[in-house]
Amino acid sequence: MPIQPSQRPLAGTATRMLILACGFWGLSFPAGKALEQVQRLAMPDADSWLLAAATLTGRFGAAAAVVAAMLIVQRRTWQFTRQEVIQGLGLGLFGGAGMLFQFDGLAHTEASTSAFVTQGTVIFVPLVQAILRRQWPARRELVCCTVALAGVAVISGWDWNRMSIGRGELETLVAAMFFTGQILWIERPGFNYNDSLRVSLVMFIVVAMLSLSPACLGHASLATMVSSVATPVTWVFLAILIGPCTLLSYLWMNRWQRHVSATTAGLIYCLEPVFAMAFAFFLPGWFSSWSGIAYANETLSVEVLVGGGLILLGNLFMQWPPPRGEPPSLLNEHAV
Repeated sequence: MPIQPSQRPLAGTATRMLILACGFWGLSFPAGKALEQVQRLAMPDADSWLLAAATLTGRFGAAAAVVAAMLIVQRRTWQFTRQEVIQGLGLGLFGGAGMLFQFDGLAHTEASTSAFVTQGTVIFVPLVQAILRRQWPARRELVCCTVALAGVAVISGWDWNRMSIGRGELETLVAAMFFTGQILWIERPGFNYNDSLRVSLVMFIVVAMLSLSPACLGHASLATMVSSVATPVTWVFLAILIGPCTLLSYLWMNRWQRHVSATTAGLIYCLEPVFAMAFAFFLPGWFSSWSGIAYANETLSVEVLVGGGLILLGNLFMQWPPPRGEPPSLLNEHAV
């Protein structure tokens, strides 16, 4: 989506805000994994889907309450436009489903691995665009997707003999598919003038309600869900996830992304796994020292270095402006 002339003066501020959002999203990976381990101490037999559902329901339910309070304090109108409701519903459905798979997968893989595999969106966005347009992706897109896919295979521990992949990495790839829908949805025409606060409120409510579905399907009671997040230690981790990782990050994304080009946004979002990996080098040990869990700091393995590097390389080349005379790639037109 091209930048409107009135948006250009805000591009620098938008870039800085989106970089901060990526930093807080990176923080959510080790914080979320630490929270799951705290919950596991209290409920060792609980299904990981239940813990993910309880966490996301509390996280986005609380975020929705805060945004509603902000609307009241700021005396903003509660007259939602049709486009705001549609945008919020789409972001909530795609984002909520993606985060359910991502959070459950996080219980079965490393935080940095989860963050890098989430960048599988670079594979799915041009493929979806090609299907919608009924045309093959450009040669550069195919090469970049192949490089990124090789990185996912390396970092996720793909077993070439058994042709299998770990549960955590597979669920994270499924999450990346849903995030692809979220990426494409936020760029739809007609959303440019939506109120980002009202859109975020709809999104947060939808994610909270959608997160109840795994617990309901598993016949878990509300009391069981509440008990999984009812200790002071879990409140600390939830506060981290609710405050910087949800309220600030998603409000900034919904507010500022419209002021930069899709190419710029895509390059910025490549920083998320870099932040996650940096946090995972020291935060797990610090979390463990006061929360009573055994969550070791991650180390820079060859798989993370090579696989993560290939994923970032595929992203960067996919987003890089094409040579003069070459038509823009599908991803450069629509990705974030």
